[in-house]
Amino acid sequence: MTGTGSGQIEHWAPGDHILWRYRRNGPPPAPGRAGAPAPFHICRPVTVVQDTDELLAVWVAPGTECVKPVLASGTDVHAEPLATRYTAPRTTTRTSWLGNGVLKLARPGEPWSVWLFWEPAWRFRSWYVNLEEPHTRWEGGVDSEDHFLDISVYPDRSWVWRDEDEFDMARRAGLMTPGAARDVRAAGLAAVDVIREWGAPFRDGWEDWRPDPQWRVPVLPDDWDRTPTRMPS
Repeated sequence: MTGTGSGQIEHWAPGDHILWRYRRNGPPPAPGRAGAPAPFHICRPVTVVQDTDELLAVWVAPGTECVKPVLASGTDVHAEPLATRYTAPRTTTRTSWLGNGVLKLARPGEPWSVWLFWEPAWRFRSWYVNLEEPHTRWEGGVDSEDHFLDISVYPDRSWVWRDEDEFDMARRAGLMTPGAARDVRAAGLAAVDVIREWGAPFRDGWEDWRPDPQWRVPVLPDDWDRTPTRMPS
């Protein structure tokens, strides 16, 4: 990790290993009560591709050991009917990232990240706009909270909303306030404006990027859910 001077953001170098984490979604705290931060339920060790004042790009390599939420029984959360998906007891499990790797792009302060997916033989499939809290940087990586609603974007510049049913159910289950839900929808519409204008990162040629073949797969640490130590910002 390299510093840019006192009081400025410290940047990771290409090839560094960091953690990309999401906190568990839960009911908002009561008015006047900040409450303890929600625990982490998603963690993906990633390799830094680029880290500047304008963009953090990371690579999730195939086979990376990650942490994901599962039902208390150990089954996949999507096996639970939608009506009870966000109220059924959950836990976490370690699992390998299946399929091809994913390139993730996040701009500071932006309420979404953009993921790139490829088919075998590096045939580009699509971009995926993951609506989420703007990332918080700490010495070991970046943290966020997923906002359920997503957008798929295709090479012909068409796009489609994803997981609208889960977004509506999460709102009805009390995992976000009506105001927060409106903010998420507004963020999605702002992302749609970027797509329609074919702005960054869609215009930037990331679909032609390839990982360094010398990079090793990051290791999931035992303390993957440790309390973050904030970096200068």
